[in-house]
Amino acid sequence: MERKEEFKVKVERLRKLLVRHKKQGVLISTQANFSWVTAGGENRVNTATESGAAEILVTRDNVFLIANNIEKNRIREEEVAGLPIKPLGYSWYEEKEKTNLLSKVTSLSEVLYDTQGSRGPSDLSPLHFPLIEPELDRYRVLGKKVGKGLTKTARAIKPGQKETEIAAIMAEIFLADNIVPIVILVAADERIAKFRHPLPTENRLRNYVMLVVCGRKNGLIVSATRLVSFRKISPELRKKHRAVTYIDAAFILGTIPGIPIGKVFNAGVKAYQETGFPQEWHLHHQGGPTGYQPRYFKAIFAEKRKVVANSAFAWNPSITGTKSEDTILIPERGEPEIISTDATWPMIEVEYQGKKIKRPDIMQR
Repeated sequence: MERKEEFKVKVERLRKLLVRHKKQGVLISTQANFSWVTAGGENRVNTATESGAAEILVTRDNVFLIANNIEKNRIREEEVAGLPIKPLGYSWYEEKEKTNLLSKVTSLSEVLYDTQGSRGPSDLSPLHFPLIEPELDRYRVLGKKVGKGLTKTARAIKPGQKETEIAAIMAEIFLADNIVPIVILVAADERIAKFRHPLPTENRLRNYVMLVVCGRKNGLIVSATRLVSFRKISPELRKKHRAVTYIDAAFILGTIPGIPIGKVFNAGVKAYQETGFPQEWHLHHQGGPTGYQPRYFKAIFAEKRKVVANSAFAWNPSITGTKSEDTILIPERGEPEIISTDATWPMIEVEYQGKKIKRPDIMQR
């Protein structure tokens, strides 16, 4: 499927939304939705903002790029090139010109918005799924690169380095591959056990480190965690890591199309109990569906929404001192496809309810 055909599929989904809501247009501003509708284009300048520097207006009959004179040509030539989109520009210092542009092509009262606090549904994420084949292909390529990037990072770091220095190594590796690491977490030694979301600090690595990344490219996001030890792994840590990979297997193998996500969550919590760590799930969320967001929402017992075929999930069970996390694709039939592993990373074979999968072990260096 060519990019134009993928774009057409996305626009058709949006137009069906317009029909349901009896509206004439939808203005797409967020980075996630822009990448989704443009088949991998990006409107970002500042990665820390939800909204990007350009917008897409989809009406019943046309699609427009709305951007100021700073961004219009670059985005038209590099981010949406070849797509049937009509560019409309305004001066960066005259924001009201944008409103005038919009009003010329559609009635503002008939427009839906994808940003919080605006008219209409702020959440377009249900339209992201099912992922179509070009998205799945891009996701697989990204997953492989993220897995290899973490392996490369793990082999490049050494004791004595600060967590911030390790984060810099990771960032350089991913950015060099045109992957934006929108989340980088690094914890060395005692900080692994203390904090579930450890931002890098001046703390220096002595023996043991956790590397976490959410890497984004073409709007899609792959999340993964790896652990590296520069000393012999203790029996206690080995037991914990075996347990957390078993729990991860329960989450992964339980993610089946049509199953309520709350039921998958319940199976994972039960696996915590089976391994002798019944309270650990209270200390951190366990993950959930991903794609153009790191997590669209976090799974809980009461979640009634169901697993969608050709969607993506990232589960991240943790037991104090260890964690297991990768990104998976959910096929219509068969077992989930783990896309972020690297064949050169040491693996553990885990059996869960008669099925076997491989999960990343702690790398011993």
